[in-house]
Amino acid sequence: MSNSKDIEALKGTWNQINDENMDEFLKELGVGMAKRMAVKNMKSRLIINENGGKWTIRSESTLRTKTVEFQPDVEFEETTMDGREVKAIVRIQGNKMEHTMKGKDGKECSAVRYINDQGQQQVDLTCGSVKAHRYFKRVD
Repeated sequence: MSNSKDIEALKGTWNQINDENMDEFLKELGVGMAKRMAVKNMKSRLIINENGGKWTIRSESTLRTKTVEFQPDVEFEETTMDGREVKAIVRIQGNKMEHTMKGKDGKECSAVRYINDQGQQQVDLTCGSVKAHRYFKRVD
């Protein structure tokens, strides 16, 4: 395995272990109470792969499974887990993967993935002035 702070360290299978401020983040996105309550009680599994410069992030949960395929620095259309249609771009900046999404309503959100000091995958989410965090532990 490469240096734990390298972007390659994001590859693999990860189980969600915790989150912070997700309810407020989802409110900022306009997600209704029923969906927010469902999200609060579920834990996701992420599977991240890269092949020939094309990355895949598969998010699995009891509610839904979603796969995003992208090449860094190339804009693409995406439907988010909560059903919003957005234009997205993922940039790799050193040891971080920065995923920026802009909705048809003009609202811009971001998810920045990296390996934190505890060896967990940390995802810092921002939408407007609201910030949230999700934490994942490596499975494989």
